[in-house]
Amino acid sequence: MKYSVMVEYALHSLVYLIDVPPEESIGIKDLSEFQGLSETYLSKVLGKLSKAGIVSSVSGVKGGYRLSKRPEDISFWDVVKAVEGESPIFQCKNIKANFANKTGNCDSCPSATSDCTINIVMLEAEEQMRNYLRGKTIAWLEEELNRTLPSERIVMAKEFFHKKNR
Repeated sequence: MKYSVMVEYALHSLVYLIDVPPEESIGIKDLSEFQGLSETYLSKVLGKLSKAGIVSSVSGVKGGYRLSKRPEDISFWDVVKAVEGESPIFQCKNIKANFANKTGNCDSCPSATSDCTINIVMLEAEEQMRNYLRGKTIAWLEEELNRTLPSERIVMAKEFFHKKNR
């Protein structure tokens, strides 16, 4: 199981957008510079978040991005879903035709209504992971970072974006 690095970039970017006042935004150039990422690649990430309604894009000279929801209303699963989509991680290919299927009639195993024991277990495991990620929000992440990171690092990040936004 593997999520693309886009998920990590999305979560980091959201952390930097938490304190942006509603009338302001952070530019893609500043976000990419601070994180050491390509503007083009980060634009793709933020485009997916924008399409999902997690961030809003602001056009113009002082344009950029800001959260379009409260941090406590954005779960890790919302971010994963926006970036990666909702397709199951496990893709049953029925390699041993009908062996693990209770009815003996399985062309493929596309959903949780499947009779395939292997598919059922894998889909249930994925649902448990999704539920865990639904329980972790951007607000929770900010609290954890404030609790675990040296305060100088947090201040430095906030000052970087504050200076750039002037």
